[in-house]
Amino acid sequence: MTTTATARGGDWLIGDVPADAVFTREQLSEEHRLVGRTAEEFVEQEVAPALPVLEQKHWARARELILRAGELGLIGTDVPERFGGVGLDKVAAIVVGEAIGPSASFATTFGAQTGLVIIPILCFGTEAQQQKYLPRIVSGELIGAYCLSESGSGSDALGARARAVRAADGSWRLSGEKMWITNGGFADVFIVFAKVDGEQFSAFIVERGFTGVTSGKEEHKLGLHGSSTTPLILQDAHVPAENLLGEIGRGHKIAFNVLNYGRFKLAAMCSGGARDTIDEAVRYALSRRQFGQPISEFGAIRQKLADMTIAQYAVESMLYRTAGLIDAAIGGRHDDTQAVAAALEEYAIESSILKIAGSEMLDFVIDEDVQIHGGNGFVADYAPERRYRDARVNRIFEGTNEINRLLVPSMLVKRAMKGNGDRPRLELITAAKGVQDELLAPPAVAASTAAAGPLADERRAIDGMKKVTIAAIGLALQTHGERLAQEQEVLLRLSDIVTDTFAAESATLRAIVAGAAGHPLAAAHVAAARVYTHDAALRVDVHARTVLAALASGDALRTWLAGLRRLLKVAPVNTIAARREVAALVIEKRGYPFDV
Repeated sequence: MTTTATARGGDWLIGDVPADAVFTREQLSEEHRLVGRTAEEFVEQEVAPALPVLEQKHWARARELILRAGELGLIGTDVPERFGGVGLDKVAAIVVGEAIGPSASFATTFGAQTGLVIIPILCFGTEAQQQKYLPRIVSGELIGAYCLSESGSGSDALGARARAVRAADGSWRLSGEKMWITNGGFADVFIVFAKVDGEQFSAFIVERGFTGVTSGKEEHKLGLHGSSTTPLILQDAHVPAENLLGEIGRGHKIAFNVLNYGRFKLAAMCSGGARDTIDEAVRYALSRRQFGQPISEFGAIRQKLADMTIAQYAVESMLYRTAGLIDAAIGGRHDDTQAVAAALEEYAIESSILKIAGSEMLDFVIDEDVQIHGGNGFVADYAPERRYRDARVNRIFEGTNEINRLLVPSMLVKRAMKGNGDRPRLELITAAKGVQDELLAPPAVAASTAAAGPLADERRAIDGMKKVTIAAIGLALQTHGERLAQEQEVLLRLSDIVTDTFAAESATLRAIVAGAAGHPLAAAHVAAARVYTHDAALRVDVHARTVLAALASGDALRTWLAGLRRLLKVAPVNTIAARREVAALVIEKRGYPFDV
């Protein structure tokens, strides 16, 4: 493999990435940390005390909190100053998202406002639309909502039945019903997707005050009781001509780019929620006594704390790495809305990976928190019960995890075949041929080219995981061609291989950066990265065997499996000792230790 430090989505898969090319959470600037502290104090002092009121559907309080967030600059963290924002980078937005994440209901309200509503107007609106709406949304004066899903077209967004018809005076008449609208009960502005004349998928900015616009009843949900979720009903709604957002028939461009950012931001909120949950689990483990001692002394509990922490460490590593890549692609041009839109599209693959990994990691962490709490975790008097219910929807909205799993390998293949806009195609097919040639060569020729140094064994394992990923995708494409999109069971496993590979590399590179910088917790960084990479390699092996068996048989399959054994030579690791090291630090720090 070639060594590359380019900032293109998916490039990391076909190159050896130098550690100094990766942004990590430990590299946050003082400005980033100040923004983070502001957000954390806002949540602790104002949002958390209001959660019981929000759970009673007092939306006036939700509006007050959004307005307060606007005053603090938290809504417009990464919005250009000319629209009332602070004009910072995407890393700053992620720091804020993590801080808001523990208050799940309010985080949902906040996330719709900051990502799903601001981004479409910022990146695709006219100057007049931007000037009219953005300053008031950024300040919190206007509450926004995003209306894509319908009862019959959840994952199939382009199958929407809502219609838009142009009236004689040039205005629009919208009819249809949108479902599961966050902030639906009290939003002022809606980003609505409908088909012009029933055919051309398009987007519109719709105000609550427009004739024919009403909200349905609040949904009775499993969780997120403190956020509003209603249908939006459009009955021949009168929308001015100038409120068409973007071009007729190009609504998919808006929808999918907004979802890219929504997935990215959702991962940040999951990351923040996981950190807070780990803190809570440690506090409980230290205070709860059984058999004459705190349960934090038991190896079974310590293993849980270690696994929760390591899973969060990996997602956090991917999150900040991707934020750094997006900011590098924007290149300081945060006022250039087209540059922002292009960067978000460029990292659609990584955003889908983060959405999957972040939401499933949070579910795992909360589930373990419930288990650590025992019977107390199952009753409403303790926080794990609410966390458990609130987190479940993360695997559904912003595109179900199944849809995102299908997207990850599909986007890689698409970029390999057709490129990405004006960017050259991803050289995945060439890389796949190179791996095939390597497997047919004598073992000495197939030796890994991964660099020696810190975590060298892990770097070699990751090098092998990348080659397995490339080979499996190449064989799948070679076997099924254009029909690969129909082989969903294969795509799902390919996606898990890609995700584990990206996570293992991100965690390992972060640990290397921490060691090079002399970070006081460098040894714990190494332990976390080592455990994650070791376990990820085992998972990759299982998924790869399943995929290869679905794509080949007989002698061909035996050849592929022999090659798999050569590529995935994972050095033995005492993961029990490494987990104990991480757990000891978690208990010493009384919470998630990899904080800044």
